Amino acid sequence: MNEAGGYYLEELSVGMSAEFAKTITEADILLFGAATGDNQAVHFDEEYASKTRFKGRIAHGMLSAGVISAAIGNRLPGPGAIYVSQTLKFKAPVRAGDTVRAKVTIKEIFPEKKRVLLDTVASVKDTTVLEGEATVMVSRKADIEAST
Repeated sequence: MNEAGGYYLEELSVGMSAEFAKTITEADILLFGAATGDNQAVHFDEEYASKTRFKGRIAHGMLSAGVISAAIGNRLPGPGAIYVSQTLKFKAPVRAGDTVRAKVTIKEIFPEKKRVLLDTVASVKDTTVLEGEATVMVSRKADIEAST
């Protein structure tokens, strides 16, 4: 593990996986809206949201995507990994009180580019709410040792 607690590229292998879970609160939704400026009615106005296909307020999709980011940054590859890209397919809504469980699994490693391709899935109980792929940059141990 690197000095920040994450994995070096040489320590990773295809099939490794990790999870991170977070219960989405009303405060999370309010703060996310304030931080991003996304104040769409479906997130904040119950009367409006009750007339939509969701039949009530839902959390921002990118708030759920943030749980995937936490799994990558906190678990696998962990601290020191740098996001390069992320694809997202939103499959089901998330509401305040739901616990979002993100799972990341290494699909492929590109040693020459210092990149790792991860399968990313977020779920609430047995329902997949979000899926996609992420590419992250990971340091090689040899590169760090050579620079010191």
